[in-house]
Amino acid sequence: MNYVLDKAKQAELLAAEGVRCKSRESIIRSFVTQSGLNPKVAKTVGHISLNFSAHDKNKLTNTAMVQIAKAYMAKMGITDTQYIIGRHYDREHPHIHIVFNRVDNNGKTISDRNDRYRSEKTCKELTETYGLYFAQGKENVKTHRLQEPDKTKYEIYDALKAAVPKCKNWNELKKELQKQGIATEFKHKGNTREVQGVIFEKNRYKFNGSKIDRQFSFSKIDFQLQQNRYREERRDEAIHIKNQSRISETVTSVLGGLFDFQPSGTDFDPDEAELLKQHKYRKKKRGIKL
Repeated sequence: MNYVLDKAKQAELLAAEGVRCKSRESIIRSFVTQSGLNPKVAKTVGHISLNFSAHDKNKLTNTAMVQIAKAYMAKMGITDTQYIIGRHYDREHPHIHIVFNRVDNNGKTISDRNDRYRSEKTCKELTETYGLYFAQGKENVKTHRLQEPDKTKYEIYDALKAAVPKCKNWNELKKELQKQGIATEFKHKGNTREVQGVIFEKNRYKFNGSKIDRQFSFSKIDFQLQQNRYREERRDEAIHIKNQSRISETVTSVLGGLFDFQPSGTDFDPDEAELLKQHKYRKKKRGIKL
């Protein structure tokens, strides 16, 4: 509560339910009182931060953000319980914080099972529903603000993003990554040589390819490398055919020029040449009669 309502964060309380809003202390007491309905719950408070793109800054009014926050909670099963919604203005992008009691008004526990994956799905659905900007991949991530191991993870992500499109096989990719201090190793199925996955290591941190990003699982990288190799082979083949075509056109042009050659100069008379041709024909014809 102290963090979400911190004035140093330029915090603003946008909405609340089931709590006394006289002060931060009164809100905290309200949460503590209700959590006593189910003493078995170890983590009684849930905290969600919803972050939006700066592209949507003008359309994200306080009313709109509360509406999105309530839609998010409904989809996540965060209902019939205490909550507050606070907005911070300390960053360039709009963002809000939801704090809710995991012990609901009837003393039941609000599940947090698989909440990470459910939250990702819900955010994508709401982004589409409200026509919000959806960033592709991991663009615009403030890497300088990341802590380890996320900092190293994003460094590997950036390296793979640049290297995979220009490599044709795993050896080329491994060499490119080594230039940036990234080691590559493969996971095999049992004691066989069948590759099941890939691991990247930097700064003594190891990550499965799919954990860095889904596009960097072993199967997807392998497919991309094959596509790169195929495109280059097709390109080389096209260049070869084009060169052969140019050679053929040049030879044809030269031979055609030889057969189309006409003598020129002041001594050549086309009419005289035609008469000479007819004269030779008549002589030949008379020779046949003999």
